Amino acid sequence: MKNIKYRELILIFLFITNASLVFSAHSQNVPEFSTAGFFQTKNSGRDVYSLNPVWAFYKGDIKDAYKKEYNDTNWRTVNLPDGIELLPIGASGCINYQGIVWYRKHLRFTDNSKGKRFYIHFEAIMGKSEIYFNGKLLKKHYSGYLPVSIDITNEIIWGKDNIIAVKADNSNDESYPPGKSQETLDFSYFGGIYRDCWLIVHNNIYISDPIIENIKGGGGLSVSYNNVSEKAADILLSLHIRNDSIRPFSGKAIFRIVNKQGYIITEQQVAFNIQKKDCTSVKKKISLDKPRLWSPESPYLYNLYIELQDRKGNIIDGYRQRIGIRSIEFKGKDGFWLNGKPYGKPLIGANRHQDFAVIGNALSNSLHWRDAYKLRSAGIKVIRNAHYPQDPAFMDACDEIGLFVIVNTPGWQFWNDGPVFKERVYNDIRNIVKRDRNHTCVWLWEPILNETWYPSDFAQNANDIIHEEYPHKYCYTACDNEARGSEYFPVLFTHPSVINNQWGIKKMNPEISYFTREWGDNVDDWNSQNSPSRVARNWGEAPMLVQAQHYASPSYSYTSYNTLCSTTAQHIGGCLWHSFDHQRGYHPDPFYGGIMDAFRQPKYSYYMFMSQREPEGENKIGTGAMVYIAHEMTPFSSKDVTVYSNCEKVILTFNENGKKYIYRKDNIKGGMPSPIITFENVYDFMKDKHMSMEEGRQNEVYLLAEGYINENLVAFHKVAPARRAEEIKLQLDTNGNPFYADGSDMVTVVASITDKNGNIKHLNNNFIYFEIEGEGKLLGKKSDITNPVPIKWGTAPIIVRSTTIPGKIKIKASILKEGKQVPVSATIEFNSIESKHKMLFEPSRINISHHTEESKHKLSDNAKDLKIKQLIREINKYKLKEVERQQKEFGEKNVK
Repeated sequence: MKNIKYRELILIFLFITNASLVFSAHSQNVPEFSTAGFFQTKNSGRDVYSLNPVWAFYKGDIKDAYKKEYNDTNWRTVNLPDGIELLPIGASGCINYQGIVWYRKHLRFTDNSKGKRFYIHFEAIMGKSEIYFNGKLLKKHYSGYLPVSIDITNEIIWGKDNIIAVKADNSNDESYPPGKSQETLDFSYFGGIYRDCWLIVHNNIYISDPIIENIKGGGGLSVSYNNVSEKAADILLSLHIRNDSIRPFSGKAIFRIVNKQGYIITEQQVAFNIQKKDCTSVKKKISLDKPRLWSPESPYLYNLYIELQDRKGNIIDGYRQRIGIRSIEFKGKDGFWLNGKPYGKPLIGANRHQDFAVIGNALSNSLHWRDAYKLRSAGIKVIRNAHYPQDPAFMDACDEIGLFVIVNTPGWQFWNDGPVFKERVYNDIRNIVKRDRNHTCVWLWEPILNETWYPSDFAQNANDIIHEEYPHKYCYTACDNEARGSEYFPVLFTHPSVINNQWGIKKMNPEISYFTREWGDNVDDWNSQNSPSRVARNWGEAPMLVQAQHYASPSYSYTSYNTLCSTTAQHIGGCLWHSFDHQRGYHPDPFYGGIMDAFRQPKYSYYMFMSQREPEGENKIGTGAMVYIAHEMTPFSSKDVTVYSNCEKVILTFNENGKKYIYRKDNIKGGMPSPIITFENVYDFMKDKHMSMEEGRQNEVYLLAEGYINENLVAFHKVAPARRAEEIKLQLDTNGNPFYADGSDMVTVVASITDKNGNIKHLNNNFIYFEIEGEGKLLGKKSDITNPVPIKWGTAPIIVRSTTIPGKIKIKASILKEGKQVPVSATIEFNSIESKHKMLFEPSRINISHHTEESKHKLSDNAKDLKIKQLIREINKYKLKEVERQQKEFGEKNVK
């Protein structure tokens, strides 16, 4: 240790404490996900069961599939969320299935549950659906993005087989939103029961479900705020209670607010009386002194516990809701105010479509959470839910992680004058508010239809519905500046060029706030859609650098990060189009403009965004010092070296004892906080070659970027050329979260081709074949062109799904065609843990088709086989030394 230089000690310390080259450490809590809009509490009289596992599935239509006695034993078995099919990585151009599918689930109820009420809650079913219970049609539903609940209490056959049958149809249909046919749509509908399904069981006196009740501004629990400041805040609670019993009821509602440490801050109660077969509402204002206020920088959440008790103090019903105390105000020329103060800086965000590679829209809750985490880590603070309400798990994550959300009504460039369509849009708007009104993350409601020439009266009605459903302070709506009926909205979407009146369109209203709903996309025309912003990750360095520069500050006039940071306070910020690469119906190419690909692997632009975040706050998501070298040191890499960093000073070193290049950030007034850093004429492949030819000097070839704040080294990133492809490295993309054995959880496993030092070999074309054993299932198979997986830009990802049994999972990754000189197979082992929720399913109905052929395959290589293969590789290395010696000697004699 005495010979290690002081700077090297600092670098070692930074590597250990950061646990990553670019991310600051973060102490994470285990994510929480709501069930049907609430969090279950113990001994509350209310039970929640996951109905996700073991549904019989049929792709197509069958006349009698709704009947209780129908024999579905030959159907394929699936777990929810289910998206009908596995898709190729590029699934655009309407290649996904459209049509009818059937789901059937078998349930058995015991007599000890009699006397309670039973509700099935689907978070979403794509398209139009029919829900049957024991052969009886209980509900027709026309909305692919919002929940549907059905009361099955009076339909249960006790002690015998009960059947839920769901007919789902994602075919084009102009009678309900979005309405536009998929072949003319900029995203894909996909299909199936693609979100969670829950069984809610509670007593006959209970807190109602707001969507089932369908009361304007009421039903269930409603939380709002008033007089919010650092000194005090008022929490306004409204609770709707129903009595379905045959007797009157007298009791009390108890409201208990608990902080993160588990201490009760306040407990208050309200007495109430309810007649039989009737309902009532109770209201309570709770004033808190010195509250912890919610913000993107500090997303503090309290737990609100609600209990209904009878006169004897017995708990009849109850649950928990997470609440964040905050005020939001849009003050026109004075800008956006948060918690009674000017926010003081632009809010930069991104749009999000919910689809993922291979699985379409059928993401697990954990994948939704990781999306939010990755985006917030990049410094993003606002998400626009384009163009529909997204999974409740994503909204939960935004509350928890600190992302504002613009909540959208389903719609894209389509209007139908028919009264049925209009009423269904209005119904969607109401249900969106009922579902999401208690989420702290809600920043704006966007009730209009995206980029649609709807009538002016529709815009007025849409705005009015929002305020009917949420008649409280801190509620704001937004629509396009150019749209009909824009005069009814306090926030308008437009570009900074319009605010600056470059085009002379119209004078800006000082009372209106402005925001850019979509920025960054730039196409040659709307048919071919070639673009400097649309770059597939595997296209490599030069295209990704162009994309990042385009998003940051292009040489031409265009809305960019820099532009959005150069406006007045009246223009609040904007959301990039788009977070991730996503699939589209109307174009053969996926949208490649994401700062991450469809598997959520980052592109260079991701790190450019990250470099704009606040450098302080190393223990918070979305802050912390970082530096990233956007250069792979390949023979085709640029001589210029691009670095993204939010540090005050960056020192770049090329090679051991090589030249150092120094960048100092100027005192920036306006514009993006951290401009892209370009060190010109640094990299030279021939220097690499000369040093590599000398014995023992390959490790001296590298690029090292060191970031300093107040002259203290706070971040670093080191890049070295990838040499001979020798290994496969496997990594779980979990962000440190547990993997639950609930039949629904999913995690991405990424295989990287590396040299012996772990440097990723980006320039490598091959295929990885994945195998699995244990309590997991590969979401990939030959027939779906999803396994083997092509190596793109050095990596090959695949998705693993849990079973319902906790246990060990082992993944093996191999080069498709093994040979004497290809990298040895690699394995990774991890465990799933017990589900947080009780699951209802019939184990006997898990048939052979529940697992694909690939997922059942036992791994062929044992530890002894792997050691033999590794030994053979080592022997081959020595054989290659003779080849290298001869080539070197011959080359030296022939060099002029």
